[in-house]
Amino acid sequence: MSTSTAQPRAEAFVEHQRFLDCVHCGLCLSACPTYLETGKEMDSPRGRIYLLKAVQEGRLPLSEPVVEHIDLCLGCRACESACPSGVQYGVLLEHGRDFIERKHRRSLFQTWLRRVFIEGVLAHPARMKLALLPVRVLQALRLDRLLTRFEPFRPLEFLPRLSRTTSKPLAETTPAEGERRSRVGMISGCVTSVLFGRTNEATIRLLARAGCEVVVPRGQVCCGALYAHGGSLEKARQCARRNIDQFEKLDLDAVIINAAGCGSTLKEYGKLLHDDPQYAGRGAAFSAKVKDLSEFLVASGFQSAIGNRQSAIRVTYHDACHLAHPQGIKVAPRALLRAMPGVELIELPESDVCCGSAGSYNLTEPEMADRLQRRKIENIRATGARIVVTTNPGCILQIQSGLTKAGQSIEVLHLADFLEKQTRE
Repeated sequence: MSTSTAQPRAEAFVEHQRFLDCVHCGLCLSACPTYLETGKEMDSPRGRIYLLKAVQEGRLPLSEPVVEHIDLCLGCRACESACPSGVQYGVLLEHGRDFIERKHRRSLFQTWLRRVFIEGVLAHPARMKLALLPVRVLQALRLDRLLTRFEPFRPLEFLPRLSRTTSKPLAETTPAEGERRSRVGMISGCVTSVLFGRTNEATIRLLARAGCEVVVPRGQVCCGALYAHGGSLEKARQCARRNIDQFEKLDLDAVIINAAGCGSTLKEYGKLLHDDPQYAGRGAAFSAKVKDLSEFLVASGFQSAIGNRQSAIRVTYHDACHLAHPQGIKVAPRALLRAMPGVELIELPESDVCCGSAGSYNLTEPEMADRLQRRKIENIRATGARIVVTTNPGCILQIQSGLTKAGQSIEVLHLADFLEKQTRE
């Protein structure tokens, strides 16, 4: 009589068939940033799929090593772009992390970092503004860089000079310039609204110039990306329901987002709320209206209306992961940049390899984030560009931090800021 040493079958946190979609062909390996750095199978997409499948089937306990390999995943979803079988790795990862956060006990520091700081502060603009008040003092006294040597103060490394981020509150409604062609809503974002308020202002000016009436509803909340990527799916669903309630009553032609990570989650509200009978259909309808700023401007013909300002400038473009991979948008930002008179666009080597920001990844996994940051900075330096343009606030903070540490005076700009600056009359 044989005895089994298998673990008791764990909770089924995702449909089993999703694991079977992966045929372990390995085409995802060369697309995975962490595998490129470590060369370890368990730090690749198919390796992580194997681990999650084994945990769900009870063949492997949810041990510290398993959690470490899942934590090390950036969630960039470059593997989805490379996968010929259409594996929805993002779904597997988010549900796997949701299971981990419910079943695995983390250290006191990691619990504080994830649940209190990231979810409790970064996802709430008002709280974030309060938390930044002492940082303004530290920056004024030039003490912030000294404190970044200590782990609890690491986030200070990525912050811009807060004296330069001050912006006025966004108008709830901004009229179109000239004839109104469409009525759009805009997601103001959490980190974006606090640290990149001027980027939101530039976004609204660009949309108004493209003939849009822009509505920014006051009742909107975090898109849910910070929660979903961090393993708190129910909190992400609560955000989705709140935003759907706020936007669907406004009779909008589109919902515009200028942050790649947020856009990816907003476009997947239908999947996120799939099991909610009251919101599943409404979530899908909402997501169908969500457009990244770059794809909306290109579709509206904005690039053909760009002025003839001549300013010879060498620019390179970094593909924000969640714009290039889940959303599949690579051509539109480049089309807008190439339409700029006097702009020389230099392709960035490994442009769609993650910079190490990945939402809050550079806080939870600083060692790997630093390795990917250095890799990105070396590629940027090789282009000889004086400006790096990208489409995600986290990428801007991560790349600017890396360039500063490397002693490089290369400017990093959001696409909206660059376009608005170049076309300003």
